[in-house]
Amino acid sequence: MKTLSLKPSEVEKKWFIIDAEGLVLGRMASIIANILRGKHKPFYTPHVDCGDNIIVINAEKVRLTGNKRNDDMFYWHTGYPGGIKGRSKGQILDGKYPERVVIKAVERMVPRGPLGRKQMGNLKVYGGGAHPHEAQQPEVLDVGAMNPKNKRIA
Repeated sequence: MKTLSLKPSEVEKKWFIIDAEGLVLGRMASIIANILRGKHKPFYTPHVDCGDNIIVINAEKVRLTGNKRNDDMFYWHTGYPGGIKGRSKGQILDGKYPERVVIKAVERMVPRGPLGRKQMGNLKVYGGGAHPHEAQQPEVLDVGAMNPKNKRIA
């Protein structure tokens, strides 16, 4: 029996939609990263983009456990002396682009490099409940039902 190694032309991609309302950020991001990489498929090939496309809606309603909303910071440097700046995850979620928290969480779970960047292109994140991908007929992926810990009510 030979090991199957897929070519990029043999990959069949599906579309999934995830409603992030009430879901725990890290648990949801790890599930998304596995699907983006294609590790949930029996014919996973590490050097080929064999993952599926994912749409995440209601990204601003994602939940953070503990004090991560206030204590977890995203830092950047302006390039000037003393120019380090930071913003907490709560500030970003309450701000203009709340979907960036979900994108960053998934991005840090996908390998860095050309293949990882290509796989991140298969992730579409929207802050609200609407998305422009109706024509792809995405299947609903209920992450909250996979494990009771994936969803937080209050």
